[in-house]
Amino acid sequence: MSGSSLDIHSLDRYRDHLLQEERAPATVEKYLRDAGAFAAWLEGRPVSKELVHAWKEALIAQGRAPATVNAKLAAVNGLLVLLGAERCQARYLKLQRRAFRESARELTRGEYQRLVDAARRGGQTRLELLLETICATGIRVSELRYITVEAAGRGRAEVSLKGKVRVVLLPGKLCRKLLKYAQKHKIASGEVFLTRGGGSLSRKQIWREMKGLCAQAGVEPTKVFPHNLRHLFATAFYQATRDIVRLADVLGHSSIDTTRIYLAATGEEHVRQLERLRLIS
Repeated sequence: MSGSSLDIHSLDRYRDHLLQEERAPATVEKYLRDAGAFAAWLEGRPVSKELVHAWKEALIAQGRAPATVNAKLAAVNGLLVLLGAERCQARYLKLQRRAFRESARELTRGEYQRLVDAARRGGQTRLELLLETICATGIRVSELRYITVEAAGRGRAEVSLKGKVRVVLLPGKLCRKLLKYAQKHKIASGEVFLTRGGGSLSRKQIWREMKGLCAQAGVEPTKVFPHNLRHLFATAFYQATRDIVRLADVLGHSSIDTTRIYLAATGEEHVRQLERLRLIS
């Protein structure tokens, strides 16, 4: 494929390929957006290793964070492999894993509770229960569709992702709340979290409703997004069990290295740990 330009047909093929791999909708959207941005940057020029490297350097010159550059390279490299242009791929930037997380984006247990309380006060029962469901199970927002009336009745949900199935156990108290909610809203079977029209909730709608709680809850909007609830679950689970292997299984991680990212201390915690070393007289 080297020497050919990228066009809409290339991106369509890439979309089909990503969907066939059962990538999450948000991942497909992001990969296509990044691949499309690269195609636009080429301005009709044929793909070459030199141009892919030049695009990478252009991203760095724009001040993009290394992790952002690598994420965009992942999308473009994936497209190049699909099109048989492996030798045009650019190398990823080497990243040293940070010893701590940014506390400005970290949702605390107290802030989570304020969000739940704000939803309850505002009569947003569905949102209140949705927050509790993600935070009490650690599921991804894309996995909410597996929280069904049947799953609540069994006390376990079977989540299918990328050809793998994992069992997510549901706390008894959560099951009772889910079944009570379903009964009240006349949901006899299937998904519990539905729109007024009976369709599945979209990621954008969930995101928007969560952001709408920020002012009343007194929580910074930068901290409020579904994945942070999953992070809070991971932290609480590990503090209770100290079992990272089990946590990786619960979260559906294929690598413990991914789980370790969830458990990194915040900047403030890291500083307190350094202070406790008492190495300065």
